[in-house]
Amino acid sequence: MNLRLAVPTKGRLAEPSAELLRRAGIRFERSDRALSVTSRSAPVELLFVRSEDVAELVADGVASLGITGHDLVGESGFDLDALMPLGFGRCTLTVAVPEDSPIQEAAGLAGKRVATSHPRTVNRYFGSRGIGVETVAMRGSVEVATKLDVADGIADLVSTGSTMLVNGLRPLDRLLESEAVLIAPSAQPLDSTAETLVTMVGAVVAARSRRYVLMNAPRAIVPEIEKIIPGMEAPSVVPLAHNGMVAVHSVVEADRLWQVLPELQSAGATGILVLPVEQMIA
Repeated sequence: MNLRLAVPTKGRLAEPSAELLRRAGIRFERSDRALSVTSRSAPVELLFVRSEDVAELVADGVASLGITGHDLVGESGFDLDALMPLGFGRCTLTVAVPEDSPIQEAAGLAGKRVATSHPRTVNRYFGSRGIGVETVAMRGSVEVATKLDVADGIADLVSTGSTMLVNGLRPLDRLLESEAVLIAPSAQPLDSTAETLVTMVGAVVAARSRRYVLMNAPRAIVPEIEKIIPGMEAPSVVPLAHNGMVAVHSVVEADRLWQVLPELQSAGATGILVLPVEQMIA
């Protein structure tokens, strides 16, 4: 029997999710009307649903695994495990008020109305701080709630903050940092197919933040190079045809390249190549 994986069918998580799965070796073709497809390369069936429905399908056992936003997992109220962050769909659930509001901090919303598409999360946030608010549940354009006089403030997902600025809103506080996550039911062991899928997806996620660096160098400077890029265990060193020269291979955090490449050049490395990493299992 194929493993069922629930993935977003539309929205900001849909295309990155599909690309992640393809890079993990799950090949599939989908038409606009298809609600599910079976992978050509793995015993996996993909269920295409709304991001908001992924958590429920996984909790009910309809799907063994799912991809959705961390914010939606918490909002669902189901007992689920976030197996790993996936590195895309990053956003922040932010409390905001109109620019001309006298309220300067979240505590100032005590006794006020807060419109949001995340009422459970908002109630937990304010409740944990002993602040009583009236939550107004909304779907869609939460930013207009204050203009329509249905709320005194809002709590909505923000990626860049530009939408809030356009709608004349001023952020007060961050309730939750979110990104796409791979989820599974809590306290339920994964079968072998699910474990393989988790491993393959994790290999792609890990590789995205790394680069494969190759260079030529005199053997004498290898200890200095090793201090600069130690790699996962130690750099791979391969003798070259010319006496005293070696090729050094290592994996480097992408964010460190700005620092590492000039240091390697200064140490005496030449012919430095930086290549993308498709998958990596440490």
